[in-house]
Amino acid sequence: MNKKQIIESVTSYLEPILNENDYELVDVEFVKEGPSFYLRIYIDKEGGITIEDCRKTSRAIEAVLDEKDPIETPYVLEVSSPGLDRILKKDKDFERFKGAMVDVKLYEALDKRKQFTAKLLEKTSEHLLIEDEGHQIEVQMKNVAVVRLAIMF
Repeated sequence: MNKKQIIESVTSYLEPILNENDYELVDVEFVKEGPSFYLRIYIDKEGGITIEDCRKTSRAIEAVLDEKDPIETPYVLEVSSPGLDRILKKDKDFERFKGAMVDVKLYEALDKRKQFTAKLLEKTSEHLLIEDEGHQIEVQMKNVAVVRLAIMF
């Protein structure tokens, strides 16, 4: 199985486990770091995820993965919350955090800048609308490398 197929399989196995516990699947990653592969599952729920939530999900998905065995390569399973600086990927993420401050990184510079910390106004399939120092900026989504919640001090 390739990386995309692994992620799709794991996601399909996760859905009933997460639905049963009212958890939201934020993301699934299968990455190689150094000599090891990691299967990372990010979950969330209203009020935030606890260590016990991660442990419970890890044990449940571990049992399913042992039975189905979709990943031939040895890997490390990690289940965690998306963190304070979570990446926004899905449309519902952008809707949920509309009005929040976000860090936006671009592939190509816009107004001589490739990074913005700005207020998230709107996201469509084609554009991201942010407000930076009172100025609205429209960015083409194909130029957006990553959008994550900003941590403000």
